[in-house]
Amino acid sequence: MAAAATAAAEAPEGVPASPREEPVRDDAAVETAEEAKEPAEADITELCRDMFSKMATYLTGELTATSEDYKLLENMNKLTSLKYLEMKDIAINISRNLKDLNQKYAELQPYLDQINVIEEQVAALEQAAYKLDAYSKKLEAKYKKLEKR
Repeated sequence: MAAAATAAAEAPEGVPASPREEPVRDDAAVETAEEAKEPAEADITELCRDMFSKMATYLTGELTATSEDYKLLENMNKLTSLKYLEMKDIAINISRNLKDLNQKYAELQPYLDQINVIEEQVAALEQAAYKLDAYSKKLEAKYKKLEKR
């Protein structure tokens, strides 16, 4: 046994020096487990009431938010409908004005055709004037040439 005492002296604390020897326990490092106790019946009832109350508040908030979203969407749809009605009125006015302009253009078309004919006649007259001017210059040159003789 003296050898066992020497081996025990050499072994670190808490580790058995021999297989039969039990480790030394340090009671300060060991925690004691406490038995889980069920809460009293009144506590469970109160917790259930609190849970249901909070769940009702949460669901009410969710439903209110959804309801507000639908109201907002309804208002947006109404505004969009009004905008489309305004745009329809504008398109009708534009269409009416375009028809009026087309009618006035059709009424002016004979005058525009006359202007085009007059413009062509003026261009032809201008060409004739250039030819006449060129011919008169040639005649003048011949006259001066004959006069010099």
